Amino acid sequence: MSNWKRNAKAAISAMAFLGVSATMAYADSFGAISLSPATGATGWSHDYSTRWEAEEVAQSHCYRNAGDCRVAIWFKNGCGAVARGPDGWGANWAAGSRRAQRAALASCANHSDSCRIIRWQCSGAN
Repeated sequence: MSNWKRNAKAAISAMAFLGVSATMAYADSFGAISLSPATGATGWSHDYSTRWEAEEVAQSHCYRNAGDCRVAIWFKNGCGAVARGPDGWGANWAAGSRRAQRAALASCANHSDSCRIIRWQCSGAN
């Protein structure tokens, strides 16, 4: 085998290895927060490989304490937060936990006064 072919094979092997490594390092990570509007009970999940898995886990944890749970927010490679006030709730997501909490408070303020964060969670490298 010529040097050119050997070098080409080595380069292709290196690129394939690096491509797989980069993909593995940046795999998507999902999370969710589930909420019972009636009781304020929550369930949450983080670091799941699919949105469906994250939502299922959050729902199952919430259902341990309430029967009317719903997925309030799901997030990918970021953070989610839920805020609740006496007359309603709001949820949102962002790249970081503080931003997600501020966004959830703003969302809640559209429905209620005196909102406060009742749950936040991050998934991935956050």
